[in-house]
Amino acid sequence: MRHLMSPLDFSVEELEKLLNLADDIGKNPKKYAHTCDDKRLATLFYEPSTRTRLSFEAAMMNLGGKVLGFSSAGSSSASKGESVADTIRVVSCYADICAMRHPKEGAPLVASMASSIPVINAGDGGHQHPTQTLTDLLTIRSLKGRLDNLTIGLCGDLKFGRTVHSLIEALVLRYSNVKFVLISPEELRVPSYIREDILEKNNVEFEEVERLEDALPKLDILYMTRVQKERFFNEEDYVRMKDFYILDKQKMELAKKDMYILHPLPRVNEISTEVDADPRAAYFKQAQYGVYVRMALILTLLEVKLPC
Repeated sequence: MRHLMSPLDFSVEELEKLLNLADDIGKNPKKYAHTCDDKRLATLFYEPSTRTRLSFEAAMMNLGGKVLGFSSAGSSSASKGESVADTIRVVSCYADICAMRHPKEGAPLVASMASSIPVINAGDGGHQHPTQTLTDLLTIRSLKGRLDNLTIGLCGDLKFGRTVHSLIEALVLRYSNVKFVLISPEELRVPSYIREDILEKNNVEFEEVERLEDALPKLDILYMTRVQKERFFNEEDYVRMKDFYILDKQKMELAKKDMYILHPLPRVNEISTEVDADPRAAYFKQAQYGVYVRMALILTLLEVKLPC
C-alpha cells in the first residue's frame, strides 16, 4: 500500500507512467468509466476548497466509484476534539482511499501512519500540494511537450504558496535545465529553505525580481498565484499586498507568443479577465487536467487493473 504525501514520492519513471496514464484518460475517458465501480473515495477536507475537493470527487465518479466525506472541520468530529489519527482509522472502515486537506503541516502524514487505506495529501498548510503539482506537470508537458529546458516565472505569493513550493521541488529534483524567475515583493519571497536547500544546493539558475514586466520577455511559462488572505495574521499586510501584481493585456504584449499562463486558482484580481480570451491563458484547461491526474492517481494507488 502506498500513500502520496509529496510529488517526490514518485520516481521519474513512475511520474512518467502516471502522466502518460492521465494523458490517455484525457483522450479516452470512456475506457476508464467503470474501473472503480466498487470503490469509495473519502474526502476529508478540514479547510475550504472548491477545485481540489470537487476535482477529486469528479475523478472518482468518472471512474465509476462513489464519494463520501466532509468539506470543513466544523462538520466533522474534529469539532468535538477527535484526532486526525482516530478519524482516519474510522474512515478506513468506510472507504478504499482517502484525500485529506488540512491547515496543519504534516497532518496527512500523521493520518497515513494510522491508516489502513491509501492517503493522498490534498494540501497541508503552506507545506505541500502534490496533486496540484502533478496537475501542473501534466499541463506544462501537454502545452510545451517537455518538462526540461524551460524558463518558468513564479509570480505573487511565493512565501506561503504551497503550490509554488511543491512545483519548484518537483522540477528541480526530477528534471534538468529548468530555470526560475521568482517574481514577488520583498515580504513574499520564497522561504529560505526553498532558496538554500533546493535551488542553491542543486546549482539551479534562478533570479529574484520585483517587477513582472522585467521577467515576462524571457519566460516559457508564467505561473501566477493569488495573495492568500487566510495565511496573513493581520488585515493591513494583506490589503497592502493583494494588488501588487495584476496581469493584463498590456503586460501580455511583452511575453513570447508561446508563453503559457498557469494559475492554481482561485484567482482574485491578479489576472485581469480580459486575459482569459488570450490563447496563452491555460488556467481553466489546467483545472481539467487536474481531474485526469487525480483519476490516474486513484487508479495507481488502488492498483486497479487497467483496461487494455
